[in-house]
Amino acid sequence: MHWSNSPIETQFRTIDGLCIRFAESEDRDDHALLLSPWPESLHAFEPTWARLAERIHLVAIDLPGFGHSQRSDALLSPRAMGEFVVSVADAFGLENPHLVGPDVGTSASLFAAAMNPGRLRSLVVGSGGSAVPLQLEGVLKDWIEAPDLEGYRSADPRQIVAGSLTHIERYALPDSVREDYLSSYEGDRFVESMRYVRAYPTELPLLRGLLSGIQTPVQIIAGARDPVVPPVNAEFLHERLPNSKLDVIDSGHFTWEDRADEYAALVTSWWSGGYATT
Repeated sequence: MHWSNSPIETQFRTIDGLCIRFAESEDRDDHALLLSPWPESLHAFEPTWARLAERIHLVAIDLPGFGHSQRSDALLSPRAMGEFVVSVADAFGLENPHLVGPDVGTSASLFAAAMNPGRLRSLVVGSGGSAVPLQLEGVLKDWIEAPDLEGYRSADPRQIVAGSLTHIERYALPDSVREDYLSSYEGDRFVESMRYVRAYPTELPLLRGLLSGIQTPVQIIAGARDPVVPPVNAEFLHERLPNSKLDVIDSGHFTWEDRADEYAALVTSWWSGGYATT
């Protein structure tokens, strides 16, 4: 589907038996795989798409259970999702791609790099839970700490997602994209997607033990005023990853939209050689 005035045209393909929504830019010699943030979709990359696609072939996906991709309960944890991300790279024939995984993609990207040394050229992560013990705030903290999900099953998922989107500070979210985000999590899709972050207390300690062995260069981008994932999460990664660069920018949570120009500049500079000098 191609929204009017949108640079992103979405398609679907089957990967590991799941119907996955993706978008692709013009083919280039170098490749990057982009993972949808939550509770958004691959349309979150609209404001950076043209800049990022200038010299790099982009493949953006909605992760299984997020956006408009089919859910697999077995993949609703960072470690399992990390393995799926490598399957996606294989399916698209992306040899040694850069990987961009903001938000929930942060932990999946790091697991992918840890479990598949040399498979990924570099990572761009940030705005995702990383620190151990957990250092999260607001509704995200509440969602993770809730004793069970039953209280959320009766809630209107569109209202929950709309509430999260109020934290977008500067970016004028196009109506078509807002509707894409809201419709992504209708029915039980939002409450089931919560299982991914509810795996953090179990899985982030496992990831912590792997960070020092990740040789893949990592660019970390965090919002200085993130109300749900404080910058301490980015600092936690930067202190433990052997090859990392940290940029904390003047933004809330949604750095890729609210500070699209700055975000795109950091990513393109990283791809242009910054990753090779960390």
